[in-house]
Amino acid sequence: MSNRVFMKKGLLPALGAHIVNLLSTSKQHCGVSIVVRSKTTSAQYVAARARDATFEKLMDKYKNLLKVIAVQDLILANPKNPSVSIDFLSRLSQKLHLNRGATAFLRKYPHIFHIYYEPSKLQPYCRLTDAALDVSRKEAEAINASMPVVVDRLVRILSMSASKMVPLRAIFKLCDGHELNTHLLKLVGDLPSDGFRATVEDWRLVECCKEDSSVDRMEMRFSFKHGYPPGMRLTKTFRANVKEWQSLPYVGPYEVVSEKKKSKAGMMAMEKRAVAIVHEFLSLTVEKMVEVEKISQFRNWFGIDLNIRDLFLDHPGIFYLSTKGKRHTVFLREAYERGCLIQPNPVYDARRKLLDLVLLERRGLPALNSNLQDRSSNNEEDNQQTHDSLSS
Repeated sequence: MSNRVFMKKGLLPALGAHIVNLLSTSKQHCGVSIVVRSKTTSAQYVAARARDATFEKLMDKYKNLLKVIAVQDLILANPKNPSVSIDFLSRLSQKLHLNRGATAFLRKYPHIFHIYYEPSKLQPYCRLTDAALDVSRKEAEAINASMPVVVDRLVRILSMSASKMVPLRAIFKLCDGHELNTHLLKLVGDLPSDGFRATVEDWRLVECCKEDSSVDRMEMRFSFKHGYPPGMRLTKTFRANVKEWQSLPYVGPYEVVSEKKKSKAGMMAMEKRAVAIVHEFLSLTVEKMVEVEKISQFRNWFGIDLNIRDLFLDHPGIFYLSTKGKRHTVFLREAYERGCLIQPNPVYDARRKLLDLVLLERRGLPALNSNLQDRSSNNEEDNQQTHDSLSS
């Protein structure tokens, strides 16, 4: 029987609108079972990690991109009239983290947002520019074309769960949706006879088949690709621990675990399996990155008994954890080079074009609609003063 994705109460169409973002995209010791670190708080452990300037700069850019996407989604929420009033955005400024107010934020990105006066409403409105609309259409087209891939990746996520189920709320959270019910997404039908092959296994195959390869095939059997932040101090002991961890056997993310062993070797193998699961999970996302809070929603369903954040910090050669933008975001290190995906996809390309417009800010354009924007800015300030006086 072929794979099918089944969801209780017929909510699959609603899921389809949100799941597309699934495609849409560390500590200096190698394992908690190998190296015993001193007692520290979680915040201290995060603060002590080795920084990678490339990923930090990328997240600096993404902070503003996420705000732009939030406003863009509000504008596009009404297909018949894709616009939104400045007054409405001003009331949502705090929730959208627009620290200097809605008007100032919109004026910062004239390549994306156009402010105009709506005579029938007697107030200023905002819509997307032609350039931003073109990027939005291209992303929508890329998403629609990739729906078969979405289904395949959903099946893979379900296959990594011991029960072949995951909570629907976790899927919606992953896709920035809001589904607070307790429904489950369940895999119905048999898996392929040969199962799935994890992404890391493809890398091992390529490495072993290189003409100039000098690696031991037995060593590569359970290895992961490693790369470290520039300037990170790699001691002799650290390298030895990594080499030991690389050769450690484990059960793959799509394989069934019969029982969890309580021995030291069993605990180490389960820790490595957890690394394999989150490695595969990140490889299934569009941008090979995800917020730690979102992936944590799957922890129990994947049978991971470890702290997810500590797992990323324990393996800085595989993952990179950034705390920019008041959120913890984890990257799959091997998927990036100089801040860009090594193997981009159409959805990612469309989002990067939007990021390019964000980075332009006001460069390349004259001061457009300055009188109108100044007027709308004054109105926003007057509304805020009125709100403050009523509150007092």
